[in-house]
Amino acid sequence: MTHRMIPHVPMRPLWRCRNCGAEWPCQPARLGLLVEYRGDRTGLLIYLSGLMAEARAQLVQLNPERVVNLHERCLNWARARD
Repeated sequence: MTHRMIPHVPMRPLWRCRNCGAEWPCQPARLGLLVEYRGDRTGLLIYLSGLMAEARAQLVQLNPERVVNLHERCLNWARARD
């Protein structure tokens, strides 16, 4: 029996992980992004900022009465630690 590996990517427009169902970026996605962007923290933050804007627009369309604060979820974890 073969197991198909499902990547930890966002399921749009819900912005939950396609693999584990957690809010995206889930822990495995964060780890993968840190590895992919190793040495380019600025590039990672720019990439995540674009995704955050896309997520906000889609989540607001799903529930216009709920203001979605995605900064902590999408960016704070990726900032360099002092």
